[in-house]
Amino acid sequence: MKVAVVGATGLVGGVMLKVLEERGFPVDELLAVASERSAGRTVRFRGRDVPVIGMEAAIAARPAIALFSAGGATSLEWAPRFAEVGCTVIDNSSAWRMFPDKKLVVPEVNGEVLTADDRIIANPNCSTIQLVMALAPLHKAFGVERVVVSTYQAVTGTGMKAVQQLENERKGLRGDMAYPFPIDRNVIPRCDAFTDNGYTKEEMKLVNETKKILDPAIRVTATAVRVPVTGGHSEAVNIEFAREFELDAVRRLLREAPGVVVLDDPAKDEYPMPLLAQDRDAVFVGRIRRDESQPRTLNLWIVADNLRKGAATNAVQIAELLVARGLVADRGASALIPGP
Repeated sequence: MKVAVVGATGLVGGVMLKVLEERGFPVDELLAVASERSAGRTVRFRGRDVPVIGMEAAIAARPAIALFSAGGATSLEWAPRFAEVGCTVIDNSSAWRMFPDKKLVVPEVNGEVLTADDRIIANPNCSTIQLVMALAPLHKAFGVERVVVSTYQAVTGTGMKAVQQLENERKGLRGDMAYPFPIDRNVIPRCDAFTDNGYTKEEMKLVNETKKILDPAIRVTATAVRVPVTGGHSEAVNIEFAREFELDAVRRLLREAPGVVVLDDPAKDEYPMPLLAQDRDAVFVGRIRRDESQPRTLNLWIVADNLRKGAATNAVQIAELLVARGLVADRGASALIPGP
């Protein structure tokens, strides 16, 4: 099976390569794809250097699956070109998420919606993925009516330039600024650009994507904040239900939910933190408690590695599901990259 990683030289693209390798995904031939200015570079995969190629060369190779992490504009231009040659595109940008005819998928939550006809599949926003992973089993049991979420998002969500800005500031060095303000020893109440309603694009992604994945009737409001952390997004979530709940039932449902790990023993200082979630694929949930200000309302603290489950791992899991269900074709690759 030929697999293309588009944006292979970027931050998320690099993690996609790592996750493909770690999970033993059936890659017979890897196509490392990036912009023309990256031509001549190589990336490491299964202990070997793989040359980076351009878009046209990748399309000509007719991969079975293409994992895209190269930005919205690139995806809008090139994903249809890959799809035209029979490739299934799993796109990590926001470009296709709200198209009515494109599936927005978290495998543990709504993977059953995928079909062989889906040629462009959207990977949700990193903050949305970890949120719906915790909400899904609770919505099924108690009926989520309203969600208030405040995020504490790592600089890796912005990209390498932001990581470098944080590192430079901690070392007292001058350099390029990804943000209009210092991020070290600071929090910035803005993730992405502001929209006309006063919310940022990141906040509206949480609103709209949660509705699309779980239930359009759920009311969602969000505040997204950038914090000086290099890996892992955190969320304080307040959930109002239609039906009454017991905390023991909430903990049981979350423990039984695939991909969710409950860390909830405050007396022993056990609760999710980015340091615990970094380089792991699970979504961690803790600080589980009632909202004592009104009935049928719960507070949660949710943490996940935004580059893994929030991006790369979720995309690879979608690919795994497609393969397991026979929804993509093996094109008889030339085995430039041997399987495990």
